[in-house]
Amino acid sequence: MNSTVKNNDWLYTISPKRKLIDLNFKEIWRYRDLLFLFVKRDIITVYKQTILGPLWFFIQPLFTSVIFTLIFNNLAAIPTGNGVPPFLFNLAGITSWNYFSTCLTGTSNTFKANQGIFGKVYFPRVITPLSVVFSNLLKFGIQLLVFVLFYVYYVFFTDQVVLARPQLAMVLLPCLVLFMGLFGLGFGMLLSSLTTKYRDLTFLVSFGVQLLMYGSAVMYPLSYFKARVPEYAWLVEYNPMTTIIELFRYMTLGIGQFSWANFIYAGVISVVIFLIGLIIFNKTEKTFIDTV
Repeated sequence: MNSTVKNNDWLYTISPKRKLIDLNFKEIWRYRDLLFLFVKRDIITVYKQTILGPLWFFIQPLFTSVIFTLIFNNLAAIPTGNGVPPFLFNLAGITSWNYFSTCLTGTSNTFKANQGIFGKVYFPRVITPLSVVFSNLLKFGIQLLVFVLFYVYYVFFTDQVVLARPQLAMVLLPCLVLFMGLFGLGFGMLLSSLTTKYRDLTFLVSFGVQLLMYGSAVMYPLSYFKARVPEYAWLVEYNPMTTIIELFRYMTLGIGQFSWANFIYAGVISVVIFLIGLIIFNKTEKTFIDTV
């Protein structure tokens, strides 16, 4: 009997040799049940043994919008433009920002949080950060629904005149959500790979995300920042999340202008960051167990 077995006779072949960019969709699909379990775990365990539970999906963006409205619109008198109520303006920015930030922070500690699982069984490691992106997509859907309900409330049940209207470009909203997810996933995988060797980066993630929010036009229009601080406007203008948030506000509230150049720019940067994060993630997973 021939003892030589060809690679084709094996169901899986685990080899140290990997492609530079390796996202094996066939293997991920084979482990789709595990991906679903991770998504379910991420949704349930976060709010397990909490008093309010899933209500935190609603509370966080609403309270943040109220605080931003009081501080930036009432005290600082930052205009929103086009007859948009300040609360709606801030809620739109926070809704789009939250999906990116939760994807980023949730995937930034992938290796550290799952070292026990990674060291015992084999499965495509990229499934773990992917599950964070999919579980956060559910949260984003809930918060988007909250935004729609408040929009309807302002239009039909208040005396305030709301001149803003959703635009035809809203058909591109799924692409914009994809950009947010890819950008957060790629950035998160990059940070997760770096924190296996440089632990102090862990302390900078939450702090850095907060600073990035202020530089992403979440609580002010880009046009207002360019008018007030033109010499530093490029720092905010070329931030991909600023472009995404501005496009989100245009699609849902009609504020500003739609630009195909900005849309393509956001998409290209998101894909590039995702590919860079994936390359470094795949490279780190071979040796992370020795450094974590």
